[in-house]
This record gives sequence, structure tokens and C-alpha cells, in this order.
Amino acid sequence: MRRRTEAQTPSNEFGKADKKDLDQRPQSQAETKGWVSYSSFFINIGKCLLLIIIIPPFLNYASLQREGQMLLPKDGQIVDVGLGQKMHLLCKGQGIPVVILDGPTGMSSDIWVHVQESVATLTKVCTYDRMGLGFSKRLMENETTGTEKVWGMSTTGRMVDDLHRLLQAAGIAKPFILVGSELGALNARFYSHIHDVQVSDLVLIDPIPEDIFEEEQWNEHWHGKLLPSLQANQFSAATGLSRMLIILGVIEPIIKGENVSEEVIQRQKYLLSNPAHQSSAVDEHYFVNESAAQVRDITKFKPLSSRTPVSVITGDFFDEQIPEPLNQMVAKLQKKFLDESYPSANHIHIKGADWRMIYKKPSAISQHLRRLVNQRQVKQQSE
Repeated sequence: MRRRTEAQTPSNEFGKADKKDLDQRPQSQAETKGWVSYSSFFINIGKCLLLIIIIPPFLNYASLQREGQMLLPKDGQIVDVGLGQKMHLLCKGQGIPVVILDGPTGMSSDIWVHVQESVATLTKVCTYDRMGLGFSKRLMENETTGTEKVWGMSTTGRMVDDLHRLLQAAGIAKPFILVGSELGALNARFYSHIHDVQVSDLVLIDPIPEDIFEEEQWNEHWHGKLLPSLQANQFSAATGLSRMLIILGVIEPIIKGENVSEEVIQRQKYLLSNPAHQSSAVDEHYFVNESAAQVRDITKFKPLSSRTPVSVITGDFFDEQIPEPLNQMVAKLQKKFLDESYPSANHIHIKGADWRMIYKKPSAISQHLRRLVNQRQVKQQSE
């Protein structure tokens, strides 16, 4: 009897073990199913993220290709300026003297839309996109012509060389009235000092003082705050995020209102989404210090002709969105360099304005330019 009982004991133990395995099997199967479902969830999340990363840039690129042709201004022309380069030039109106407008750092020619329309009723007015901005495509690095090796890419010396070749190729009548705002003012000064016989009048709007970047506070603002924000815009455009934010209404064009055409508004959206334009805007800001140094050197080497009248237009602020101490610093340095470089300049003050007066208070600029045009036309008739 004992033997039978002993023989049965292992059998009972195995039975208990089998029962235990059966109890654990559903639990392990449930764990496996749970793991599979978690894995599928993360895989699906990964696929969605991959689509989010890939699709917006692809759609943005496709849209840019289509819009680049559609939004080119009807009156504009793409001019072959030699050295394998082509630039966008937009001229309106007829007559002489011709007025040439050069915009602020990183801005396309649309910034002048109000001023150009107003002055074009009197004479021919031309705006252009600097290389890399707007519709003036910059050469790829491996297609370099060597010009930037002389002056440096996106510096005033290079821009002035580009502008000179553009005006020559387009057959613009000389002498012309040259107008520059901010960085455009550096370009206009450089151009006028080198090609003085081609410029009848020089107009500077909120010019950048040559030695502004010697001030630590300004360097911190320009390179520590402004430049990183522009680099973020460049990244946003490259990833297609800017286009999505524009569609959602988070990003809006700076030039808007009842008097702004839908074409101009759509063109601004196109440029906000265009990584090539944004990249060139970053480069222009990055090299402004070098541009200012080039202008300082050229003015010492070749002073401006006494036959070239100079007008300077400034507002209450250089930029109302920066701290007051920085605006006061710019105003002080502006006065210093104007007294030293252009002591006889006609200084016009626009109350309540900053560099945005080009599109926010364009009538003040237009009135002065129309007055200059009238004076030149009367003088030409008398001669």
C-alpha cells in the first residue's frame, strides 16, 4: 500500500505542474499580445512622424517650383548680368532721371511697392532683387565665378558689383537717383563713391553707421538675437513648417492692407516658405559687419564727389522693436558718421517712424523723391 501511494505521489506532482503551466500559458500569451500591440503602436507612431518629416518639405518644394513661375512680376525681367548670373529687375514708369531703389537687409524688391507706384507716375523707377533674394537666384558653390573671392559673398562689395553689371546690362539711363535703405544705404554709398558720375543724387534711409558693430551691446543684439531668429526661419522654411504656419495664419506677410495687391501678398508668402531666399537673408545679416568695413575703407580711399547731393531720411527710431538704449546708440553713431562723411547732407526727419517707413509711411519718402525728380527735370529742361 505504501508503495502504491508513493507511486502515485509523483503523478500528483506532475499533475500539479501541468496545471500550473496551463495557468501560466494564457498569462504569457496575454503578455506577448500586449507587447505586440505596444510594438505596433510605436511603429505606427514612427510611420506618422516619418510622414510628417518627409511630406511637408516635399510638398513645399513642389509648391515653390510652381509658384516661382506664377508669381514672377508681370512687368519684371530676368536680366543676364554675365558671369553666369541672372537677376530680377522691375521697372515702372517712363522718363529721366531714373530712380534706383535698394532695400534693407534680407528684403526683396516688394518692400518698395508703395514708393515705386507713387514715384513711377513722374519717371522711371526700378527695383531689383539682390543675388539670392526674391527671384535673383544665387549660383551654387561649385558654379562660382570668383567674384565673391574678391569681395566675399553677400557683402556690399559683391552687391555693388552685381548692381553695376545689372544696370549696364539693362541699359539704364545715367545719371540716376540712387536710393538705399539700411544695408541698401551701405550699397548706395559704396556705389556712389566708386561710380560717382553715374549718380545724380544719393538718398540714404536709416543708414547703418560704419562702426556700429564695435559696440558690444549691438553685437549681442545682432548676432545673439536677430541672427538666430533668422536661422530659425531658414530651418522652418526648409522643413516646410513655414508653409503650414502660413496656412494656419500664424505667420503673416509684413506688407499688407487694402492698397496691397493679392499678388504681392502671395509673393511674400512664397518667399517666407522659400529656404533659398531665407538662406540669403541670413547671409546678408551675417556679413553686415564686413559690409560696413568695406564702405568705411572705400570712403577713405575715394571720397564722394562734391557734385553729388546727399539726402538722409531717418525716423524717431532705427527699429522700434529693439530696446530704447540701442536706438539711442544708433542715432548717436548715425549723427557722428553723417557729420564726418556727409556734413552738407539734407537731413529729413519722419516723426514716429523707423526703418519700416518704406511700407508703413511711404508717402514721406515718395514726396522727397518726387521733389528730387522734379528738380532734376527742371534743370535738364533749362539746359
